[in-house]
Amino acid sequence: MIYPNNFEQKIGFDQVRHIVSGRCLSTLGKDKVDEMQFATDSDEVARLLDEVTEFVRIIQEEDDFPSQHFFDVRPALHRASIVGMYMDEGELFDLRRSLDTINQIVRFFYRDEEDETSKYPNLEALAAEVHTFPTLTRRIDGIVNKFGKIKDNASPSLAGIRRELAATTGSISRTLNSILRSAQAEGIVDKDVNPTVRDGRLVIPVVPALKRRIKGIVHDESATGKTVFIEPAEVVEANNRIRELEAEERREVIRILTEFTDEVRPQIPEILESYSFLAEIDFIRAKALTAITMDAIRPELCDHPHIDWVEAEHPLLRITLAKHGKKVVPLDIQLSREQRILIISGPNAGGKSVCLKTVGLLQYMLQCGMLIPVKRASRAGIFRSIFIDIGDEQSIEDDLSTYSSHLLNMKNMMREADGRSLILIDEFGSGTEPLIGGAIAEAVLRRFNDKRAYGVITTHYSNLKQFADSHKGVVNGAMLYDRHLMQALYQLQIGNPGSSFAVEIAR
Repeated sequence: MIYPNNFEQKIGFDQVRHIVSGRCLSTLGKDKVDEMQFATDSDEVARLLDEVTEFVRIIQEEDDFPSQHFFDVRPALHRASIVGMYMDEGELFDLRRSLDTINQIVRFFYRDEEDETSKYPNLEALAAEVHTFPTLTRRIDGIVNKFGKIKDNASPSLAGIRRELAATTGSISRTLNSILRSAQAEGIVDKDVNPTVRDGRLVIPVVPALKRRIKGIVHDESATGKTVFIEPAEVVEANNRIRELEAEERREVIRILTEFTDEVRPQIPEILESYSFLAEIDFIRAKALTAITMDAIRPELCDHPHIDWVEAEHPLLRITLAKHGKKVVPLDIQLSREQRILIISGPNAGGKSVCLKTVGLLQYMLQCGMLIPVKRASRAGIFRSIFIDIGDEQSIEDDLSTYSSHLLNMKNMMREADGRSLILIDEFGSGTEPLIGGAIAEAVLRRFNDKRAYGVITTHYSNLKQFADSHKGVVNGAMLYDRHLMQALYQLQIGNPGSSFAVEIAR
């Protein structure tokens, strides 16, 4: 369970989705990015992470992984599944090339079948049952050429039509050139004029004053009115025949495509399954590229709630700071069965909220099957639910004040949280009279601790710091501050509470 509905936006995961989507090769992968969800089964999370880890190795170590022609022909296939519909030549060409890509990917994973040790076992498992349709691709090769155009010999009828079309066009061209040379010799047409095409018919450009010197049909005139385009009478019949042949050609091409689509239609469900595999590969590849960009890894995974991260970084903050030539300060953080709830205190603008968002974002990324920017010694567990309360949720429509909205969030968290929940609360208890707010926050914190929930909570309240010191399962943490230089260090130290340094900052 994820709470509230705008959880992804609050922790910045919507921006992470955008980054991953931008690394996809097609809408196949982009659709998978949109479908990416928070998983709570440890085996499923481990499999997703292993797939991405293997693909990171492919990107870093292999040069020949097929990454071209990730075309999404699913709309064409869905349309073609309707009797009477057909795939056009462009769709056929995309189908041919993307089926070839699927075939190459499957062969990539099974090129060393004699080798008993598998280099990419999880990705090979994905490719194990994928159909590759070699007969279908050969059939398409008999219809379209390497440029995606229908071949002359796609059928005997089409070959005959195109031969006659070429012969008739050649005959017209010779006749026109003969007429043109005569007209040029008589000064009717300029020496540099050549036959052109208007409305699909071969014509000669002539100045309007001399148009009656050439017998034929005027088809068009230039935008300036200084040129008219005449179809000489000698080629009218031949041009009519070209029109007839072009119509016959179109009908024959449609017949070929319809016949092919009828053959393919029974296989469409299996073909769509193969495109699901291609979509999955595109998606995993995009996650792997994102992981490389973020310097992310797969931490050691355990099936119970646990966080033990070494030098964790907020990936979005890292990208933002890098644009200004700065580096993010990494975070060491632990949440264990003995110390489940971390109370973070310290000065404003000292990094408390960033710390909280880092925990939320990385844990969510991990359980969505993404590698996270931590160091190799890190360990991570699986939570069944994550709750967050951060920012101003004041609602004019629902007549909720800021504090009322926080209380509503607390109510939902207390009702739903359990020993496999991660609770993230920023500025716990703020928004109302401090004494009362602090007392209510302490009562809520006691309930969370009784439920053995895990959490990261930021606060300025002294009573919450004292609660952490005197209750098992809760621990203090401080965002460090250099009181001599009067600047935040953005470092988390677990074990002692921090000071707000309110007087020093005010001074």
